[in-house]
Amino acid sequence: MTALVKTGRYIGATIAYRLSGEAQWPAQIHDCKAAIRWLRGNAEKHGIAPKKIIAWGSSAGGHLVSMLGVSHGVKELEGKIGNHTDQSSRVHAVINYYGPSALLQMDDHPSKIIHNAPDSPESQLIGGPIQENRKKTKQASPLHHVSKDDSIFIHFHGTADPLVPYHQSVIFHQALQKKGATSQLIIVEKGGHSMPAIYTREKVIPFLDELFD
Repeated sequence: MTALVKTGRYIGATIAYRLSGEAQWPAQIHDCKAAIRWLRGNAEKHGIAPKKIIAWGSSAGGHLVSMLGVSHGVKELEGKIGNHTDQSSRVHAVINYYGPSALLQMDDHPSKIIHNAPDSPESQLIGGPIQENRKKTKQASPLHHVSKDDSIFIHFHGTADPLVPYHQSVIFHQALQKKGATSQLIIVEKGGHSMPAIYTREKVIPFLDELFD
């Protein structure tokens, strides 16, 4: 984000949210949506363009920004946190760095993690084994909220990601396109669970500059 802010064209803000050791789903998305509403409620004070809010996250953060992009108006995911509940939690676009999108399908592809295990990160988030809590797990999966009115998406994922199978971004991107939403997918051949810093300058900033041209 540093390179983005240094352009002088964008303002950066970092969202803090409760981790799975502190609270179970949907506390995390409630916190994120409260943060977006706060930004809008304080837009004039901080020079923020309220109609041009972008969410960018990687891994677990990629999952949460993806949820922000597809769950606008889903009552049970909005929450009632903060002093700006009159503001919208919608984001204009999402930059998803290798975030999970379909938690129930993660073990369908190679990974160093057994995602269906009771102690997996996903099961800890849900509060129980994900395959035994399928309804709640689907609610926490961006893939199951896709619609034509979703935010604009750009996804980045390495084909050799050892923690979040790159197939997660492939199926999410395809689902968005099928519904008529705007989505781009950049697959990094042999890339792992990270993104080269140069991608901010070469991919992310041009994406945003074109978006707001």
